[in-house]
Amino acid sequence: MPTDGFSFEVIATKGKARAGILHTPRGDIPTPVFMPVGTLGTVKAMTARELATPPLDARIILGNTYHLYLRPGLEVIEAHGGLHNFSSWQRPILTDSGGFQVFSLAAINQIDDDGVTFRSHIDGSKHRLTPEVAMHIQGVLGSDIAMAFDQCPPGQAPADVQDLAMARTTAWAARCLAVERPAGQALFGIVQGGGDVDRRRRHLEQLATMDFDGFAIGGLSVGESIDTMYAVLDAFAADLPAHKPRYLMGVGKPADLSHGVAAGVDLFDCVMPTRNARNGSLFTHDGKITISNAKHKADTRPIDDECDCETCQTVSRAYLRHLYIAKEILYNRLATIHNLTVYAAHMRRLRESILRS
Repeated sequence: MPTDGFSFEVIATKGKARAGILHTPRGDIPTPVFMPVGTLGTVKAMTARELATPPLDARIILGNTYHLYLRPGLEVIEAHGGLHNFSSWQRPILTDSGGFQVFSLAAINQIDDDGVTFRSHIDGSKHRLTPEVAMHIQGVLGSDIAMAFDQCPPGQAPADVQDLAMARTTAWAARCLAVERPAGQALFGIVQGGGDVDRRRRHLEQLATMDFDGFAIGGLSVGESIDTMYAVLDAFAADLPAHKPRYLMGVGKPADLSHGVAAGVDLFDCVMPTRNARNGSLFTHDGKITISNAKHKADTRPIDDECDCETCQTVSRAYLRHLYIAKEILYNRLATIHNLTVYAAHMRRLRESILRS
């Protein structure tokens, strides 16, 4: 049975691409959509009000189970009544289960069939993460969409490692579904299988028998080639249940989003726009610019004359370069506003193209 208050409708298609509406108790989300990443309960350098204000107008953001569990800790978030109140963000939130950290922090983790034992990357303290613990944390966070706990192997992992990750992810998915969730919290399953499409389809067959509200493609953009990722998307994304939202985890560049939408994906997330902004790499309608380059030192133009973000409407490339070189904090905010607005506008254009077809 679908989670109360949560549903998905496709309102237009163009080939495999879909335009839809994801209905949640905290508001409707037009799809396809890019979700800004707020790992620690904050999209870095942004206030909740800035995120929700047009032209950015983010409809959903991410939080992370692993990181928020370690800092500030569940007691602090529970005292606020959940992550929405803690972060002053009242629109929908999706929380990663912590499975990706099993991959990205593999050097300090030990995985077994029951779960993961890990050392905190903050203070070295020892912790245990299982499907039940991951669901409990997400219940305390009160996210609108929780992710099932999974094992994400490296992109070039051998077949036996991929098969073991799939088997554990399937077993853990069933255990996640057995945990009682807060009212209105949807749960997505995650399909693994690396770059082998047949393996992906076998794993989906197992997960599709379970009562998930949506399905995610995990284990891409984790070391495999772009060609491999695109081949998996082209051959497999549209195999995910047509009546439920499809989520591609951790991807990517604007071109990757376009490719994913064309393959039939509805939701995306990635740290790229915020991380690149802080590192001086800014997106425009015709490619990236590196703001530290000397050619921008006296450039009076905005980052992108087709962008209607606050940054492009108020300051020049030269001013942004000055802030970046001087390591002024304001640079991070202005650059992040711009990159996220570019991503939001890109997704709106893709959606409008589908609706016009």
